[in-house]
Amino acid sequence: MHRTHTCGELTLADLGKTVTLSGWVQKSRDLGGMTFIDVRDRYGITQLTFNADDDASLRTSARELGREYVIKVTGEVIERSNKNSKIPTGDIEIKVSNLEILNAAKLPPFTIEDETDGGDDIRMKFRYLDLRRNPVRENLILRHRTSQEVRRYLDSQHFLEVETPYLIKSTPEGARDFVVPSRMNSGEFYALPQSPQTFKQLLMVSGFDRYFQIVKCFRDEDLRADRQPEFTQIDCEMSFVEQEDVLNIFEGLAKHIFKTIKGIDLGSVPRMTYADAMRLYGSDKPDIRFGMQFVELNDVAKEKGFPVFDAAELVVGINAENCALYTRKQLDALTDFIKRPQIGATGLVYARVNEDGSVKSSVDKFFSPEQLAAIADKFHAKPGDLLLIMAGSKDKVRKQLNELRLEVATQLGLRNKDTFAPLWVIDFPLLEWDEDNARYHAMHHPFTSPKPEDIPLLDTNPGEVRANAYDFVLNGVEVGGGSIRIHDKELQSLMFKHLGFSPEEAQKQFGFLMEAFTYGAPPHGGLAFGFDRLVSLLAGLDSIRDVIAFPKNNSGRDIMIDAPSTIHQEQLDELSLKIDIK
Repeated sequence: MHRTHTCGELTLADLGKTVTLSGWVQKSRDLGGMTFIDVRDRYGITQLTFNADDDASLRTSARELGREYVIKVTGEVIERSNKNSKIPTGDIEIKVSNLEILNAAKLPPFTIEDETDGGDDIRMKFRYLDLRRNPVRENLILRHRTSQEVRRYLDSQHFLEVETPYLIKSTPEGARDFVVPSRMNSGEFYALPQSPQTFKQLLMVSGFDRYFQIVKCFRDEDLRADRQPEFTQIDCEMSFVEQEDVLNIFEGLAKHIFKTIKGIDLGSVPRMTYADAMRLYGSDKPDIRFGMQFVELNDVAKEKGFPVFDAAELVVGINAENCALYTRKQLDALTDFIKRPQIGATGLVYARVNEDGSVKSSVDKFFSPEQLAAIADKFHAKPGDLLLIMAGSKDKVRKQLNELRLEVATQLGLRNKDTFAPLWVIDFPLLEWDEDNARYHAMHHPFTSPKPEDIPLLDTNPGEVRANAYDFVLNGVEVGGGSIRIHDKELQSLMFKHLGFSPEEAQKQFGFLMEAFTYGAPPHGGLAFGFDRLVSLLAGLDSIRDVIAFPKNNSGRDIMIDAPSTIHQEQLDELSLKIDIK
């Protein structure tokens, strides 16, 4: 046997035992006639001791070991004289009687420690070494534990885990598809699924009733911290349900995960309509760990002679409580922040509420003290508060103020990663207008059911139609989303019509689903949680890359294996493909 125990399990209860351990050399220390080596495996670290008085040759061999050498040792468990309370094995050490080098190792390009000196690029290039570090390994253990609890809960709710294909038909679902050429069907292509959407609906038509899958999905889109070209969803679908049923089941899943993984009781998850989320927070995924709700000021700020406010569709602001002592430098920095191209605002108005209740603003010359007091009253402001106000077109200024709200909250330490504030956002618009193509797109996907009472508006005012759609938001992150689906062929055809599909295009793209609906489709709906995002929030991380074993970088490249890469001409010829890069 290469080992009788792991490097994380021996304690004082094992004193006197002869054991065999195998692992990697973490570090080596020479003290007089003694050499101490820490050996590491997935389970922990155990200290080894080599004494020149006992076996000089063995100690010499130990001194030649480098970092990350793979070794096998046999020896006696003895009590440490200098105990280490920071590790579970810190009360014992192994007095080594035999040492075998299983594999030598080059010096790693970065230190394999909890706090490493390796930058992102070098750690991604040598990801197999980065995975040896405790924080990265613990993230993947957390991911494993979470997936097990997901399966345990869903199984208890009578869901069946069913696998769906990866090589499917390209269908328009919002993002670009990754496509795969077919050798056996020259000139034709598979697509990798953006989600198993049509397949899970077909499973409902098949009578499976409750389906789930922890599944890879693929989207060819621009990347950021919470996006990867391939990502994992907890994908679920249920038959004979309404929206309330779906929300209750998956609120239960979220509570189960947080209780079993974090020991946290989420409590009842509040609900907010999309309209209120945009009005109060300027975001369809508001962070409700803190207040700072938007206050609309048109009635007290417009028509007072200040051109910026008078010309704006909406004047709106937030109250940064107890921040009146912000310096001019800090306020200028906030102004520069919202002027960044990513946000695109043109300016910021501020007003301080002084200790005597008077208001001092950056636009004093346009407003009387009484008018400024009326503005402060709208915020329910008190002495010491700082009012931050923006103006512009309604939709744009709300999104800009949302960015400012989050930035101020970050500066004030209000976005604590150990605090979890979940929220259901409901009643999304069914459609959104695409200015470039002058037509409506489905806000979620083409199979989302409209509110029954809003169906007549499809012909008269499509932009006002609400969807039976819902998102699960956690700390300002969209963790999950879903909808009640259309299960009627006629309504689905009407939806395709309003999305600009001709009957021929709808038949070509989705004829298989429409045909299935003619054989008795039950009412059904579902939801998908972003598994990577959920685990990253549980771990208190900003990037999903840190909870994925082998992630891509921001250019969609795996720099460890150098992918994507070119392929041989013979392969291109087999696929009847020609590369023409312009």
